[in-house]
Amino acid sequence: MELNIMFYVALTLLVGSLFGRLAAMIKLPTVTGYIFGGLLLGPSFFHIMPENVVKSMDIIPEIALAFISFTIGLSFKASYLRRVGLTPLIIAALESTLAAVLVASSLFLIGADPAFALIMGAIAAATAPTSILLVMKEYRAKGPVSEMLKSVAALDDATALILFGFCSTAVKILVNTGDQDINVLSSIFQPIFSVFLSLAIGALIGFIMKYPLKYTKTSGQKLTLLIAFVFLTSSVSVGLGVSELLAAMMTGTVLTNISSDAPQMGEFSDRFTPPIFLMFFVLAGAQLNIHIIPTVGLIGIMYTVFRIVGKVIGAYLGSLMMHTPKVVRNYLGFMLLPQAGVGIGLITISAGILPEYADQIRTVVLSATLLYEFSGPVITKIVLRKTGEIQSIPSNAKEAADF
Repeated sequence: MELNIMFYVALTLLVGSLFGRLAAMIKLPTVTGYIFGGLLLGPSFFHIMPENVVKSMDIIPEIALAFISFTIGLSFKASYLRRVGLTPLIIAALESTLAAVLVASSLFLIGADPAFALIMGAIAAATAPTSILLVMKEYRAKGPVSEMLKSVAALDDATALILFGFCSTAVKILVNTGDQDINVLSSIFQPIFSVFLSLAIGALIGFIMKYPLKYTKTSGQKLTLLIAFVFLTSSVSVGLGVSELLAAMMTGTVLTNISSDAPQMGEFSDRFTPPIFLMFFVLAGAQLNIHIIPTVGLIGIMYTVFRIVGKVIGAYLGSLMMHTPKVVRNYLGFMLLPQAGVGIGLITISAGILPEYADQIRTVVLSATLLYEFSGPVITKIVLRKTGEIQSIPSNAKEAADF
């Protein structure tokens, strides 16, 4: 009997639910359980889910990332933005840049091709802390570290994209043999233009979204509009080749500042997204292969270690410069390590720029991602406990798994 896609959707939900509960029972974040359940389904262990099946569910990560970005945007009220000022932007810029510089420099010093070192540094700048944000949600984290993380995480995508644009331009110049001309100014400003276009798309859709919500009465209709507009934001952004994460974030930001329906949109999002997020992390685990870890060698070790150092020190220096509370300076960087999502997306782009290094780039980044995705949620829980920002511990495994 040939199994259709609905079977694998059901399997993903059941496995994620089971391992989320098991993780909660042994006092681990449920996200860790989701990822481990995915590992069992993928090539790391039993290979129950074929690669083509996982790929056929690519829409799940897109939906998950769009909604988490939209929800972050809903927290950016004008009063909050006036209060935090440039602090999140400075921190995001420093931690991204320092991670890129340290990774690129360390690889260059051990003899790596300068073009390869630059590309790896650019990928190292990216952070995709969806798992961290969901752990915060699970434990109802509230405090200066949690608040700053939301802002920095939202802006990190922009700084990483700009850095990647600069580095990829430099790499194209290094490898150019004269067969093709490179417009350096265009290559440098293109990522900046992409960021602004993403924000413009999100702002426009957020503004338009206010009006149908205003005249919609029932909860079902409002939920339908929420899903439609988040999907619209993501699809238009992807179609134009810009960041759907930044666009969705801006949609939420504009809506929360002009519409009285915004708080209800946050509540609806919380009801709609738990199974989407569960599937997102199960599928992330199913795409990872632990058998590639022994092949990464010294380059993989340097990439993993110096990216961590760059993120932690960069966040510390940015926080110090902007005079944030001491607890933010000491702990924020440790919560910016996960990379699944944006970092994995940059692998494909990098492979087109340096095809001769495509396999090596993929192996190193995926191996590091495996480490970050498993350790990140656990580290986050430890940090939240040490900072005293955990508002409530789920009383039992069922409550934790259903967060």
